[in-house]
Amino acid sequence: MTAEATENFSARTIDFHAHAILPSYINALKILKIDAAAEEGFPLPKWNVEAHLQFMDAAGIDFTILSMATPHISDKFAAREINEEFAELCRRFPKRFGFVATLPLPNVEGSIEEFHYATEKLGALGVKVASNSDGVYLGDEQLDPIFSALNEKKSLVIIHPSPARELPRKNVVTGKVMALFEYPADTTRAVLNMLANRTLEKFPNLKIIVPHCGSFLPYMKQRADSMFKMLASMNLMEPVNFATGFEKLFFDTAGDPMPEQFDILLKVTNLDKIIFGTDYPYVPAQVILGRKKLFDKEISRRGWMEKIYVDNARTLLGG
Repeated sequence: MTAEATENFSARTIDFHAHAILPSYINALKILKIDAAAEEGFPLPKWNVEAHLQFMDAAGIDFTILSMATPHISDKFAAREINEEFAELCRRFPKRFGFVATLPLPNVEGSIEEFHYATEKLGALGVKVASNSDGVYLGDEQLDPIFSALNEKKSLVIIHPSPARELPRKNVVTGKVMALFEYPADTTRAVLNMLANRTLEKFPNLKIIVPHCGSFLPYMKQRADSMFKMLASMNLMEPVNFATGFEKLFFDTAGDPMPEQFDILLKVTNLDKIIFGTDYPYVPAQVILGRKKLFDKEISRRGWMEKIYVDNARTLLGG
């Protein structure tokens, strides 16, 4: 990122986790015959730019980094159209919106091509990657060429969950509504796979954001570190520097951070790695405003407002 662009982000409240439901995306779902409501167990929310801007003003959000909604789309032509539309939206509102590029994962060549095009020609601030794409998980070595390209550019990488390929959907509530359990579970599965396969060690320049207050990672950190060491001692996996990989991760606050999740997250990471996210419009504006009021009250009491909303965002976007 250029010095001029970095300066534009200074001293601003940035939402790192929000989506735009663009016409190009809705059209791609129709063409690819993807039923978002059936896959997610949750209706695709309505979105328009005017309502999003009104929400940002009400929430005190200066700038939002938009990403494609879910379900994930792996078609490279659809990805190009979505990225072009994101870029046009951001050109209309350069002081309010930026975007991270949609990649047609797990297509390696197509994803590298789209990464370069979106960041070099369209002004994308980084990329969004699904926890799994057609069953190929982050950390899979076949994706290493993509992460190598991202690493060269010190890219921002925003992880977003995607449903596992096979789920117990019948008569199991966690298999019906993805946001309840499967999304945090699949995020956790993907990050553990990245740690196990040393993705963050091999590509140390990546700036990776884990969504939803770390998903289940606060619980899994100690267990996974211990299990990885045990498995390595039994020659069942290669030794992994778990701590080195984990400490590189950033975490957004999308979800319901107060009163418990935020403090749980702080047990496994430090304050420097926490940034703000809303998950708008999947979470309605009024719900976010209520949650943010509680969150602001607590972090203000602790003297952390500037740290989370400004300083950490500047660090993440500035190098």
